[in-house]
Amino acid sequence: MENCLRLSVIVQTPLRLPRARYLDKKTTMDTAVASPATTSADQHTVHGACPHDCPDTCALITTVKDGVAIKLQGNPEHSHTAGVLCTKVSRYIERNNHEGRLVQPMRRSGPKGSGQFEPVSWDEALDDIAARLKSLAGINPETIVPYSYAGTMGLVQGESMDRRFFHKLGASLLDRTICSTAGGEAFGFTLGGKVGMRVEFFSEAKLILIWGSNSIASNLHFWRHAQAAKRAGARLVCIDPRKTETADKCDEHVALLPGTDAALALALMHELIAHDWLDHDYIAQHTLGWEQLRERALHWPPSRAALVCGVPESQIVELARAYGTTKPAAIRLNYGMQRVHGGGNAARAVACLPALTGAWRHRAGGVLLSSSGQYPIDRAALQRPDLLAGRTPRTINMVKIGDALLDNANPINALVVYNSNPVAVAPDSGKVVKGFEREDLFTVVLEQFQTDTADYADYVLPATTQLEHWDVHFSYGHTDVMLNTPALAPRGQARSNTWVFRELARRMGFAEPCFSDDDEALVASAFPAGSIDTEELHAKGFTTLALPQAPFAHGNFPTPSGKCEFYSAQLAAMGQDGLPDHVANHEPFGSSAVYPLAMISPPARNFLNSSFVNVASLRNIEGEPLLEIHADDAASRGIESGQVVRVFNARGEHRCRAEVSRRARPGVVHGLGIWWRKLGLDGTNVNQLTSQQLTDIGRGPTFYDCLVQVEAAPAQEAPGR
Repeated sequence: MENCLRLSVIVQTPLRLPRARYLDKKTTMDTAVASPATTSADQHTVHGACPHDCPDTCALITTVKDGVAIKLQGNPEHSHTAGVLCTKVSRYIERNNHEGRLVQPMRRSGPKGSGQFEPVSWDEALDDIAARLKSLAGINPETIVPYSYAGTMGLVQGESMDRRFFHKLGASLLDRTICSTAGGEAFGFTLGGKVGMRVEFFSEAKLILIWGSNSIASNLHFWRHAQAAKRAGARLVCIDPRKTETADKCDEHVALLPGTDAALALALMHELIAHDWLDHDYIAQHTLGWEQLRERALHWPPSRAALVCGVPESQIVELARAYGTTKPAAIRLNYGMQRVHGGGNAARAVACLPALTGAWRHRAGGVLLSSSGQYPIDRAALQRPDLLAGRTPRTINMVKIGDALLDNANPINALVVYNSNPVAVAPDSGKVVKGFEREDLFTVVLEQFQTDTADYADYVLPATTQLEHWDVHFSYGHTDVMLNTPALAPRGQARSNTWVFRELARRMGFAEPCFSDDDEALVASAFPAGSIDTEELHAKGFTTLALPQAPFAHGNFPTPSGKCEFYSAQLAAMGQDGLPDHVANHEPFGSSAVYPLAMISPPARNFLNSSFVNVASLRNIEGEPLLEIHADDAASRGIESGQVVRVFNARGEHRCRAEVSRRARPGVVHGLGIWWRKLGLDGTNVNQLTSQQLTDIGRGPTFYDCLVQVEAAPAQEAPGR
């Protein structure tokens, strides 16, 4: 398809001007822009940042010769990246140059979901989109819904001009909860925000609990610090239902059942209390609610937790001993463990542990879930919520987009999707697909590739990649601000998200000056003046926040009390339990004879959510969608490795290959994701089985709270390899 979509006008711009405009006000919309490199044999490097949903947020260096990217590497001068990239991002040039890149605006020409489109001009597409949105807004702007998430983590391309546009329009607000809100809000109620220890000091810890994280696959640069600690004699313990690549490299693996993390944390507290492995002075000075938490924890002896978690009692006892007697001890918590009904309570329980032992006194002690709350981001300046002008539109939870699209009483009439692929990644995808199939739903998708979601669009607008636009990034794994400078001109007629929303705003008649802000102005507004070293940011591509090495050595938590709040009055005022507790799954293991297996759906090692699935070299490594199953569960069902199986529950079914695997524990299967549906054996993926039910705190998804049955697919239904 790409070969027939060529451009007739090329405009050359000077090389890397300090205030470069690759699309200025005099450039027509149907004009492609050539590479900033215009002289023959020109070769230079450009600082950038990885935009993907990963805590590492690596610093990149792109080498460009004659307008073509010839090399992409990690920046060796950035201490966190240290010149090393993951397998996925090391192939970013392959992704950027992919033959499937969208390079022309397209309008649907066939049935929804067919993926049939015809090329149109930018003027034609934007004029029609603006007219349709203006008409709907004139009746009820809340029937227009933006749907976006972390396809880019950038503050400019991810949450600036788009938010201004929808605020001015009065569109429905989107509750962006699909990843991290359960754990994030739980930490807010306990520690005061997404705050914690500095990642670089994990290298000095003597005990590291890697809890709910396959760090080798999803947090590679933290793993470097963990390995340094191990070489210095530290003990590494992996707590995860799956025997991951990380578990293979740790000293111990605690293979608990999905959704039982709070029970384990409470049992650890029980042992800390029973053996007096406590820092009484730290508890007295810097915590709130100790007596209540003590009483709660004493109801969770290791024998009780062992039954709930499905692990040996002795393993819990010894883990508690190690945590209570080893200093400094650190916990790297990740978001996998909070994607169950009780995920928020579980995160709260784990967050309480360092204050009990006084681990915060050491710079190599404490816990880290996310560092993002430590950044002084000026989101009001970026997003301009004042443009709502006092209006309070309805809020739609993105996790429940399937139900929302099928709600006739409160209809969604238009959906604008960017930085996300909801048809593949949202739960209960059978309902999501039905919603996207509605002929009366006007759908616009800004995308780099023709994803599952793009197949259902009325208009697909070609988006730039990270090598082609400006952005500025925070991180949720370290504490550096990162600048991304465009290294290449946009491919074909691809345009940045910010450009699209500026043009739509102009067509809608939005006259506020903020809709004229260019991307470099947006970069400059992301952080308050004086809060970061902007000279260093532009010179090096990154700058480090000025933060203490041991942030809570003397308390001073950013909670209302200034203390670690074991008991949260805020939660109690909301009608919730003020103390952390074990909250059973919506679909508890062992509760159904019809669906006896618990299914989690961790990411395949070489994919990141649904990104990179279409990169041939990475997809070839993964092979095809797989279900990992323990040998005992496979044998009782007559299943062998390589066989096509039917995985099903009341929400739907999904066919894929089985892999009898040592990575699965009895009773738990792993549907590795997130594959595009169109690449599955039967046009589905694991989200055909997941539910739209929410977490206890944070209104988040419960992807890992899912019961299924597995059976061998009939031979006549099993596609060939």
